[in-house]
Amino acid sequence: MSANPTRWGWHQLRRQWVERLVESAHVEAGDLVLDVGAGTGAITQSLLSRGARVIAIELHPRRAAHLRHEFNNRNVVVVQTDARDLRLPRRPFRVVANPPFSISVALLRRLTAPGSRLIRADIVLPRHEAHRWVSGTPPGAPRWRQDFACSLGVSLPRSAFLPAPPHDVAVLVIRRTR
Repeated sequence: MSANPTRWGWHQLRRQWVERLVESAHVEAGDLVLDVGAGTGAITQSLLSRGARVIAIELHPRRAAHLRHEFNNRNVVVVQTDARDLRLPRRPFRVVANPPFSISVALLRRLTAPGSRLIRADIVLPRHEAHRWVSGTPPGAPRWRQDFACSLGVSLPRSAFLPAPPHDVAVLVIRRTR
């Protein structure tokens, strides 16, 4: 894989937008939250400041090592794995994440799979993908729509990212309905 993070769709969210994303997710103290594609830990840090317990998922070895060092002895577990291979928690959990765009569809399918204990997810995605999930047209929609509802969350301009993504971006909110 290339050293160029934009090749797989990694666009770092600027600090003020991280705060808006986490605030809009309504995370409470004690919540178990997955930060998928944790990168440098900006979302993880914001989640911790709200009292969440965080599982930071990061594939890149150096970024995972940085996260372990940065959040040592805090309510963070760093898991170095591809998010497409992620084993989900067996207890209720939330997701607040800005994952690489290249894994977003696989991640959404995993989060909404039968047996998932997902309560709510606020995930940064390409706008067209977020709209597709809100409209209920992605593959498998009849199955997951029994348990989950999708809506659009906080709006994020391309200038909220470094580097700016080539296409518009949106936050997809997935909520458990039963």
